This record gives sequence, structure tokens and C-alpha cells, in this order.
Amino acid sequence: MENQHVEQVFTPEELEAKRKEMLKFYKDSLPYLKAQFEYEEMLFKIDEVRFKRTNVQMQYAMMMQAQQEMGEEGVEEDNVNNDQQTSEEPPRRLRKN
Repeated sequence: MENQHVEQVFTPEELEAKRKEMLKFYKDSLPYLKAQFEYEEMLFKIDEVRFKRTNVQMQYAMMMQAQQEMGEEGVEEDNVNNDQQTSEEPPRRLRKN
């Protein structure tokens, strides 16, 4: 079947009427588009603040973990040193013949 594409020919008056109709449509739509823009902009700002807050929380958690690990390493080193001191026998002395 042939693709039938019929082009409608408008008179200059009809074209002017279509242009005015389109312009009215766009002007009538502006308040809705502005409201949508403000809505989307507010969502973006909320997401940005959430991201920053989460980033700060992650950095804080990493800092606390590093401090905790350093504290645990210090305690473990103390325990190892104490164990070595208690388990070591006093040095042996050689007998003179």
C-alpha cells in the first residue's frame, strides 16, 4: 500500500490564526512550566543537601573508625608487650668451672 501523505494547504489567514492559537497555548502553559521548574529546582536542592549530609556522615564515620583502630592497635601492642615480659624467663647465667 502506498504511503499517502496529504499536505494541507492553508491560506495566509488560516496560517495567522494557527500561529495565534499556538502562541496562546504557549503563553497559557507558562505558569505551569514555571511551577514545574520551581518544583524540579527545589528537588535538586534537596538532593544536593542530602548528598552533602551523607558525605559528611561518611567522613565522620571513617574518622571515628580510624581513631578506634588506632586505639585498638595501641591496646594490642600493650598486651603483646605485657605477654612478652611475663613469658620471658630471666636470662641464664653460665657457670664457671
